[in-house]
Amino acid sequence: MLKTRIILVAVCALLVLLLFQLPKSVVSNENELTENTDQPANADKGKQPHMEAPAELKGKIGQFRTLWQETAEKEKKAIFADSLGTWYANAGIFDSSAWFFEESTTFFNNVESWRKAGDSYYQAYTFALDAKKQQALASKAQEFYNKILSVKANDLEVKNNLAMTYLSSNNPMQGILMLREVLTVDAKNETALFNLGMLSVQSGQFENAIERLNTLIGINPQHIQAQLLLGVAYMQTGNNAKAKSQFEKVKDMDKDPAVQATVDSYLKDLK
Repeated sequence: MLKTRIILVAVCALLVLLLFQLPKSVVSNENELTENTDQPANADKGKQPHMEAPAELKGKIGQFRTLWQETAEKEKKAIFADSLGTWYANAGIFDSSAWFFEESTTFFNNVESWRKAGDSYYQAYTFALDAKKQQALASKAQEFYNKILSVKANDLEVKNNLAMTYLSSNNPMQGILMLREVLTVDAKNETALFNLGMLSVQSGQFENAIERLNTLIGINPQHIQAQLLLGVAYMQTGNNAKAKSQFEKVKDMDKDPAVQATVDSYLKDLK
């Protein structure tokens, strides 16, 4: 129930969704490696994207697919593939978006094209429910993110995303270390602080979570997901007074009905 409610609140925060899809054994301690014998699989590049787009975007996608299929010139084909990647992303169909963005990298082969492919594979990874598919998508995201880091070694946004892809691998500690590395470069990096705070909540290290999340909130008091998770961490440590205060603060900060309903359910649990 706890995980479900956090997902409902953080539906716009893909990293929260990713976190609560991971098994609880992924990270038992920031300083420990845990076992996970599944290796990331390679995505099947031979398969065409097959998911159906929303009705309002079908026309545009159909138009560009026809242009892409009928064009033999490599540059135009890459341009149409890039456009399809964008349209599929707008439709929220990130595995199809990633496939086409990857197609465009065969011609453009630059940081911008790698980032589009990597980000779309990462988005698809965060939504994947099947473990094998999740690992395959993570592997593809890693491929393109590592290309970016080979020429832009200090791209912290890429490092943050790349770190999270390792959490479903056989070496989750690699992701933890990468997040810590980001913080050594930028101690106020909000994404790294949030990711480490989430992982601490997920693994039951609530005191660590409270420390990370309080640091983040000190930097950005308007970070709703951090404010909510801090309340969860307080609740899990038995500090109901602070948890109640935190949840009430979230209610005042975000009037979204889903957030309000979720916070109300937490407050009910505290009574």
